[in-house]
Amino acid sequence: MNKPFLETQELVSEGNPAATPTASIIVLHGLGADGNDFVPIAHEMDLSAIGPVRFVFPSAPVRPVTINGGYAMRAWYDIHPPSNNPAVPRLEDAAGLRASQDLVQGLIDREITRGVPAHRIVLMGFSQGCAMTLMTGLRAPQRLAGLVGLSGYLPIAETTAAERGEANRDTPIFLAHGEDDPMVTIDRATASRDALAAMGYAVEWHAYPMEHTVCGEEVEDLNAWLLKVLGASAA
Repeated sequence: MNKPFLETQELVSEGNPAATPTASIIVLHGLGADGNDFVPIAHEMDLSAIGPVRFVFPSAPVRPVTINGGYAMRAWYDIHPPSNNPAVPRLEDAAGLRASQDLVQGLIDREITRGVPAHRIVLMGFSQGCAMTLMTGLRAPQRLAGLVGLSGYLPIAETTAAERGEANRDTPIFLAHGEDDPMVTIDRATASRDALAAMGYAVEWHAYPMEHTVCGEEVEDLNAWLLKVLGASAA
């Protein structure tokens, strides 16, 4: 069965679209945004030390989102309101997560067919995109260069240890979050960080005095981390 088509935007760093990329960064947007959302962030980065890098910005499918009254928007999966009872876990859209996992894995596979080896591919996402980055990257059959999770969380955390792939058991992870985030609270982010650390992942953690957004210091820290992991994978 054919997978749904994902519309994508692309740019190659160093301003030369014809340059042959030495690495790829797949960037997954948050709820209600689209593939254009993080293009300005990519323009702020300086990855010239590792050569041309292809940024791929896919747009999620349009679907009804329960927490927003069933309104249809771009979303990697459905989101349910939290329970009024704090003892009851939040209902997660496992089927939607797994369907989008297949789509994102398809993007990884496509970069490989375009000549970028898996160990030169970084998967990155914001909010819902962070969840999809961790959902897909930890289960990917190919060893990736690294995973970047911004202002998000680890989805269906209870199945991660059993489902994660052998290839990415030591893949470096960059996690960053706003200390005042009202959308994905900092305690949810730190719980995800701790769960990943308990499974043995090397997590570089950053917290910033911001809400559900991205700040300049975060971009600088991410730029340094990308140079480190992509520089190491070039060896």
